[in-house]
Amino acid sequence: MNIKSLLLGSAAALIAVSGARAADAVTVAEPEPAEYVKICDVYGSGYFYIPGTETCLRIGGYVRYDISAGDVGSFDGARSTDVLNGKDQGTWHKNARFDLRTWTGQETELGTLKTYTETKFNFGNSAYYAGAEGNPAHNKGATLSFAWIQLGGLRVGLDDSAFDTFIGYAGNVLNDTIVPYGDFSTNLIQYNFDAGNGFSAIVSLEEGSVDTNNVFYVGTIDSYVPHVVGGVKYTQGWGAITGVVAYDSNYEEWAGKVRADFNVTSELSLFAMFGYGTDNNSLDFASGRDFYKQWGGHWAWWAGGTYKFNPKTSFNLQVSGDQDKNYGVAANVAYDVVPGLTVTAEVDYDHFGHFNDGTPFGNWTAADKKNSVGGLLRFQRSF
Repeated sequence: MNIKSLLLGSAAALIAVSGARAADAVTVAEPEPAEYVKICDVYGSGYFYIPGTETCLRIGGYVRYDISAGDVGSFDGARSTDVLNGKDQGTWHKNARFDLRTWTGQETELGTLKTYTETKFNFGNSAYYAGAEGNPAHNKGATLSFAWIQLGGLRVGLDDSAFDTFIGYAGNVLNDTIVPYGDFSTNLIQYNFDAGNGFSAIVSLEEGSVDTNNVFYVGTIDSYVPHVVGGVKYTQGWGAITGVVAYDSNYEEWAGKVRADFNVTSELSLFAMFGYGTDNNSLDFASGRDFYKQWGGHWAWWAGGTYKFNPKTSFNLQVSGDQDKNYGVAANVAYDVVPGLTVTAEVDYDHFGHFNDGTPFGNWTAADKKNSVGGLLRFQRSF
């Protein structure tokens, strides 16, 4: 072998090694397979699996705009308040809201594990919004309305009182006028029983909450004894019969409600509800109200229903009254402009048997009467 052949062979060997190393340097790893969001249809429409888990999630809510005028009910009042002069303004009121909701569900060896949250963001056109939440803190800001966890029949967290959720709300009206049928938000521990064949029951231990609209209301528990709610229900295709009873541990008072629901036809549904409560120890000496018995006097009643003119249009009505001769009527027409967008026009009438004269502790009297009328136009985009 001569020198020329040796040099050529060495060069070829170096080129081969260099090429192998260069090939190794530019090798690209195979991409991981893409993980797409999977639809979860176990708990209804709108759910999807959170990637990498067995938990199903749904996100929803609504955007709402209210225009109201005059005097309307105690829960969603139209009147704004002139803070400097301390008087109500019987003029236009407007409020915008963004409501965000989340639902989760997952099957476990102990039953279905669920959560629900709802947060409301409000903006009103006055310094004081005498509206659904009824105090300045809720006018321009966020309100956590629901945040609960449920495993099987056991639920813990923030929810509306079982005194209202189990027996049902008083119709599909926007304003519940002046005869309230119970308080709402509370931290609670409750258990729901489903006995089958249409029978169900509930037991709920509740903390209560303070009603900032009235200095006499003391809602949250002030001892180691919680408020207690219990109820039974029988549901069939024709409707339902429901009863609830509640114990207010602050005042050691009892209240109860019974209700009948009737599905008269596919277009018409009706309800009637009656409440009764004691008022022996309540600090609200004028009307004996507490966390559960929010109506005036011992007894109160509510009735109404919904009639569907067609798949897009419905008429809703609620009438109510109590022993203190407070009466209310609320009626509206709701129209689905397109799927997800509803416009509702409502008119409300209130007759006050007892009313507050505006003094710091309220001079409640049956001698004076007050009649008020208000209206509300609501635009709501739900998703």
